[in-house]
Amino acid sequence: MRIAITGGTGFVGSALTSYLSEQGHTLFILTRKKIEQTDPNITYVEWLHADSKPESMLSEIDAFVNLAGESINSGRWTKVRKEKIISSRIQVTKEVIRILSKLDKKPDILLNASAIGIYGTSFDATFTEDSPEIGKDFLAQTVDAWEAEALKVEELGIEVALMRFGIILGKNAGALPKMLLPYQLFIGGTIGSGHQWLSWVHIEDVVKSIEFVMKNKITGPVNITAPFPERMSKFGQTIGKVLKRPHFLPVPSICLRLLLGEMSILVLEGQKVIPEKLVKSGYKFSYLDLEKALKQICASD
Repeated sequence: MRIAITGGTGFVGSALTSYLSEQGHTLFILTRKKIEQTDPNITYVEWLHADSKPESMLSEIDAFVNLAGESINSGRWTKVRKEKIISSRIQVTKEVIRILSKLDKKPDILLNASAIGIYGTSFDATFTEDSPEIGKDFLAQTVDAWEAEALKVEELGIEVALMRFGIILGKNAGALPKMLLPYQLFIGGTIGSGHQWLSWVHIEDVVKSIEFVMKNKITGPVNITAPFPERMSKFGQTIGKVLKRPHFLPVPSICLRLLLGEMSILVLEGQKVIPEKLVKSGYKFSYLDLEKALKQICASD
């Protein structure tokens, strides 16, 4: 397949690019930076500059993957940061749709990044793609607006998959390194009440499921999480077991709220999310078990 990707140099994007190239796909990575061409399967395409015309390089593509957007966990959610988080996603998606509108032969599907945060938080509810709930918090409202923008591409006759990512576990990026650090320093313990759900997924399953969605043209919301989420207390205990470190020093909720402000919702609250569409469509997860996933990541030094 011929696939265009935005955000191809980020955490998920770089893993996806490597995997899809290994599978023999032809890739077009839209980037603001100049990158040397070293992989014959990958072409880097300049975009988001005043004089750039990426559409001229994207003829005959079969799918478009939009992963670009400001990180939500790189700083406190000040008013300025919130505006940047929202505007970066909306503006990039608008540009993706503009590019697609210029193509004579349009791809079959746009796979747009999203997040399970759209469901809001709950200690008790279970969410699938059919859940109608949309949370009232900042993250949920951001994701809702982002998805609404992406769905506008349907006016061009292009189908849309909304990839609602859970907490992605990987070696040197994402949330996991920060979660491992206290245990590596022998001060790990339960965060907050420990009762909150953590819907996790291994980075390998993220990239493989994206290819699966693309090939099978699965549309609408798609939860990209492992089928068996864990409570935060169990998650921490499993980290301690894998690293052979104690799990004893609790982190009170009030401390994290003071430290992180509104962003503390990412670790103090959560949601139990099930990837019903992927499972029913026949996707086979490489990592169903949290301990197995953590062992693979922590052993890959």
